[in-house]
Amino acid sequence: MSSARPSGLPLVDAMTPAVLVLAGPVTRDEVTGLGDDVRALLQTTGAGVVVCDVGGLGPPGLGAIDLLARLELAARRAGGRIRLRDPDPALHALLDLVGLRFEMEGQPEQREPALGVQEAVEPGDPAV
Repeated sequence: MSSARPSGLPLVDAMTPAVLVLAGPVTRDEVTGLGDDVRALLQTTGAGVVVCDVGGLGPPGLGAIDLLARLELAARRAGGRIRLRDPDPALHALLDLVGLRFEMEGQPEQREPALGVQEAVEPGDPAV
């Protein structure tokens, strides 16, 4: 006995972030549909984050920057945000160049110190 796979996006629990895989160069016509996918993933999972796997996005350029900015905007309007997985170092550098900051998977948040980092104490410093 078998059952047909349900149509639509898969259901996952709220602790598991939804993943959207971006592969190949994305055309301008596909951007709107991907924005709709981000909003739908945020609604169906109840998670506040959609992980965008950008490893297969292709060579970084302004088209990729435009796509990611629009996906972030769609996520923010739906009450969430996106996190990037496996970005090319050149894409990361290009995002920094244009002033867009995205949370990258596997990196500590900006306000948190990295694990294992200790502050040096100078002799004569007051104890806190």
